[in-house]
Formats: sequence, structure tokens, C-alpha cells
Amino acid sequence: MNETKKNYLRELVNEDGIIAALAIDQRGSLKKMIATAANKESNETDIVEFKKLISSELTTYASAILLDPEYGLPAAKLRASNSGLLTAYEKTGYDTTAPGRMPDLLADWSALRLKEAGADAIKFMLYYDVDEDREINHKKQAFVERIGAESANVGLPFFLELMSYDANIEDTRSKEYAQVKPHKVIEMVREFAKERYQVDVLKIEVPVNMDYVEGYANSSDIIYSTDEALSFFKEQDKATSNVPFIFLSAGVSAELFQRTLKFASKAGSTFNGVLCGRATWRGAIEPFAKEGKKAGEKWLRNEGRHNIEELNEILKKNAMPLFNKVKL
Repeated sequence: MNETKKNYLRELVNEDGIIAALAIDQRGSLKKMIATAANKESNETDIVEFKKLISSELTTYASAILLDPEYGLPAAKLRASNSGLLTAYEKTGYDTTAPGRMPDLLADWSALRLKEAGADAIKFMLYYDVDEDREINHKKQAFVERIGAESANVGLPFFLELMSYDANIEDTRSKEYAQVKPHKVIEMVREFAKERYQVDVLKIEVPVNMDYVEGYANSSDIIYSTDEALSFFKEQDKATSNVPFIFLSAGVSAELFQRTLKFASKAGSTFNGVLCGRATWRGAIEPFAKEGKKAGEKWLRNEGRHNIEELNEILKKNAMPLFNKVKL
């Protein structure tokens, strides 16, 4: 990794060298959440204002924030001085007109333009099924290679967010999918940890659905014993080939995400932090949507701050500094 990328990475870690980042790059899904809470149609202004509120209230406690350039740049200007900026490069969602959940990039943006807009890193999200047709996955691999090369060309770190799925299982939270998730996640990580993709930090799911782990699930729902689950975390860690990696919260509750990070640490996972979204701020949507900015602000200053400070304490005790893998 060159010195330019290293300098940008310095902007994204806290004083312990850990990525303790906040994610709010949701677009379509955020609009739906606000609309559901308000029981009426939401608009672009609602999305922009909510992102601004999150950034102004919570980035004091975060090493960085992940935003999208479509609605998030006003929020980027309101972030705390100690907080770096990651920007999403992908279009929200994926192509639903053809098989394979093919990704696409924002047409009006490039890595260079994101850098000029103030980005300290590029983030790209990819849906990937390791068992899908080779032709589909070959195209996705080439797609990631291009983004890795483009990010490297402008000197920005490349964060690759990997979302697993099974082309034949609709619900990724189902018991059926939980049975195959370790294989899907671990092999996906193994592929994109290869040097050819020029990924600087992997943003990944935990390798199991904790709702089906012994000690976390009802007895009738247990799929993995504690030892099996721990072994999957170990295997995932090995699959990263010492590429720095952080965990995403995947929309679970703040409590479950925090317990999961402790479990990962117990397994010996050398994760280097988190990019945590809904687990931190989801509770602010309802007061914001129903009562307005002041109500959302109040929730964030209390529950939101509590969520992120609790998470930071867990990271301090359980995450590994990025410096351990990237000599800054």
C-alpha cells in the first residue's frame, strides 16, 4: 500500500487505530423506513435532513462516517472534525431485470470526483453468491477489479462491502439460509481478499446468523453449537489473508451486534472495527418522522449516543488496531 492511501486511512481510525465508523449511506431503504414511520410518503428532503441530523449529532463519537454522494454530501459538511469520510460509489440496490443481482455505479460520479468531494475512501457494495453461475461471478469479479484499480489510481483506500445470498433462497434471514451462510460468507471473503482486487479494507458480515447459535437462539432453532460458531469465525479470519476487515451490523439490534462482536473476539477474530448503521440510529426514525427534527435530535443525544459509546467501549476491548495489518 502506498503512502497516499495510508495517509487517508489515518483519517478513518480512532486514537486506538480502530475503525469505529458510522454508516448511513442508505437511500431507497431509508426513504421507506421514514415513510413507514410517518405513515405517509417521504421525499428527498426527508432523507437529506435525517442524514444531516445523524452526522451532526453522532460523528463526535465516530472515527468516520459513510455517506452517499446523492443525498449525503450536506451531512458530510456537518460531521465533527475528528471524523473521516467514506463515500458509497454504487447505485442503491441491484439490477432486478436479470439474474445475478448485478451491481452498477453512480453514473455522475467517479473515484476522482468522490475524492474532489472530500472522500477519504471509496466504498462499494457487492451482492455475491459463491455458488451462482460462473459467468455471473466472473463479471462481478471483473467489476471489482476495475473499482480497485480506479481507487488505486487516485490514491484512495478501497473498502469492499460484501453481502452474501443464495440465488435459490429468497430470505437470507431464514433458517434455511442460516444453514449455508458460513460457506457463502467465508468463501466470498476468501475470493475478494486476493491481491488482484486491490481491496484495502473488507466490510463483511459475520459468518453465522446469531439467531441460530446455541446460547442466542431458542432450543428448537439451534443450527450451530457454540463451538461450531466459534470455528466459523476463526475460518473467516483466516480467509481474509491478513487483509484488514470490519464488521457490518446488517440491521440487527444494538444489543445483538455488541454481543456478536464479543463472540467474534472470543473466537480469536482479528477484526479491525465496524461500520455500524441501523443498530446505532434506527430508533431515531420514528420520532423524526412523526414529530420532527427536535424529537429525532433528542433521541440521538440520548439513546443514539448511548448506543455508539457502548459500541466504542466494546471495540476498545475486542477489536484489533488496523496498524497490526497495515503499517501506517
